Amino acid sequence: MKALSSEDRQRLEDLVHPIAEAHGAELVDVELTSDRSGVVLRVALEKKGATEGKWSTEAAAVDLEACANVSRDLSPALDVNDLLPFRYHLEVGSPGVERPLKRLVDYDRFAGKEAKVKLQKSLAGQKVVVAKVLGVVADRVRLEEGGRTHELPLSEIESARLVFSFGPAPKPGKAANPKKQQKKS
Repeated sequence: MKALSSEDRQRLEDLVHPIAEAHGAELVDVELTSDRSGVVLRVALEKKGATEGKWSTEAAAVDLEACANVSRDLSPALDVNDLLPFRYHLEVGSPGVERPLKRLVDYDRFAGKEAKVKLQKSLAGQKVVVAKVLGVVADRVRLEEGGRTHELPLSEIESARLVFSFGPAPKPGKAANPKKQQKKS
């Protein structure tokens, strides 16, 4: 399957934006991929205002009704505009806790969080690093990896996603959830 060109991606985003906004959402990403059933167009949305308000991924998650409404209106718009001249399945949803970081505002919004970052060029001998996002300075993404701070232009980042990690493990000998323990008689 051929990847989306930057022009095709922009046309898709231009089509999705007003439909998402009409339903109280904002566009995070469009992705064209394939699975067992064929080609899939994935549209990831968050609640309108999530970027500006720097909301957490949990607070920004759109509900099922918003996804269904966007999907219902987007499907015929895609057909009329004939942006994808092949059969595909449309999926509309929230990006989840391992949300992609696509724009500079995303790196600013999620400063302090860990991200898995795939780079165009090697950094400290690696093209994939897990780093703490430090934000944006002078249009450069700041990352902390291995005790070192790096500043990269967004163009050198191939892709990036937040990394979800479970909270701290319970101490040895302690139950993870004490309410679930039964009293011994």
